[in-house]
Amino acid sequence: MKLGFRDGVLYDENRSNWDADGPRPISWSLWYPAADETRESDTTERGWFQKAKVARDAPVRPGAQPYPLVLLSHGTGGSAAGLEWLARRLVDRGFAALGVNHHGNTGNEPYRTEGFACLWERAPDLSYMLDHRDDWLSDLCGHVDTTNVFAAGFSAGAYSVMLLLGAVTQFSQFEPSRMKPGGARGPREFPDLADHIPTLLSTSEVFRQSWSRMTKSYRDERIKAALLCAPGRSVLDFSAETLKAVDAPALILVGDADRAAPAEECSAWLHARLSRSALKIFVGGLGHYIFVPEGTALGLAFAAELFTDPPGIERAAIHDEIADLSAALFRDTAIDARG
Repeated sequence: MKLGFRDGVLYDENRSNWDADGPRPISWSLWYPAADETRESDTTERGWFQKAKVARDAPVRPGAQPYPLVLLSHGTGGSAAGLEWLARRLVDRGFAALGVNHHGNTGNEPYRTEGFACLWERAPDLSYMLDHRDDWLSDLCGHVDTTNVFAAGFSAGAYSVMLLLGAVTQFSQFEPSRMKPGGARGPREFPDLADHIPTLLSTSEVFRQSWSRMTKSYRDERIKAALLCAPGRSVLDFSAETLKAVDAPALILVGDADRAAPAEECSAWLHARLSRSALKIFVGGLGHYIFVPEGTALGLAFAAELFTDPPGIERAAIHDEIADLSAALFRDTAIDARG
C-alpha cells in the first residue's frame, strides 16, 4: 500500500506557549493510505531515523469504510517522527495515524524545562486535533474516522494516552516535596528538573496556570482502546481510583531489560491496576529503545545506544509484531463496539 504523508502546525488559542507570547503550537504528522497511482519518494531531510518513502500530500486511497484513526504520542524529548515505524505499519494494516509534537517536550524544537515538568499538557494536544479535525483533514474528510479513535504512546506518550483514557494525575513525580535523598531529580534530558520548579512557580504565570491543571481529568471518550509501549515512571503518579475506573482496553508492551522504565516497576504495576489490560514482556534482553525506529548511519554515529539491540534481535521484526498486536486490539475493539 502506498504511504501518504502530510504535516502542519495548529495553534491552541486556549493555552499559551511557554514564552507567554502566543498560543500553544501543535505540529502534526499524518500517515494514511495513498491512492495507488501516486508516486512515493524519499524524504530529503537527514536524520537519525530510517524512514519509508512517502507520497507527500497525495490523494487518499478510496476505501469501503473510513480508515480508523490512531493517535500517536512520542516519548519525553522525542518527536512524532520517532513513531513513524508504527504509523506506516498501521497504514499497511488499514489505519491512518496522526502524531503530534508536544511543545517544550519534543526534540522538534528547543527543550523547555516547563514542557518536561508539565507532562499533563500533552493529552490536550491530541484532543485538540480531534476537536479541530477539519483544519488538518481537508480533502480527507469522510475518509478518516475521527469519532471512534485509538491511541498509542511510548514512554511518556503512554502516560499521555492514559490521561485520555481517564487516569488522573495526583502529583508530579518531580515535585520537590516528594524528592527522596539521592533519588532522581529529573529525566535524562533534565537531570535537575526538580530544582527548577520552585523558581518557575514564582516567576512564570504560564507555568503556574499549567501546574494548577495537574489534577484535572483529560478523559476523551472518543478514545476506544490504547497501545502503551514501555510506560515510564510518570504512570506511578496516577490515582488508584481513576485507574480502576478506566474501562477502555489497553495493551501494555515492554522489554525485559528496560532500565529506563523497568517492567515490574512500571508496566506490571499499571497492568495490575487496570481492569481491561493485557501485558506482554518481550524477552531476549530488549531495552527501552526497542520502541524507537531503526537508526541511520548518522543516528548510529551520534547515539548508538538508541539503535543497538542484543545479538539475534531484529528490531524490524519486533516492530512488525507490535503492529500486528495493536491492529488486532483496535479491530477487536471496533467489532465489539458495533455489537
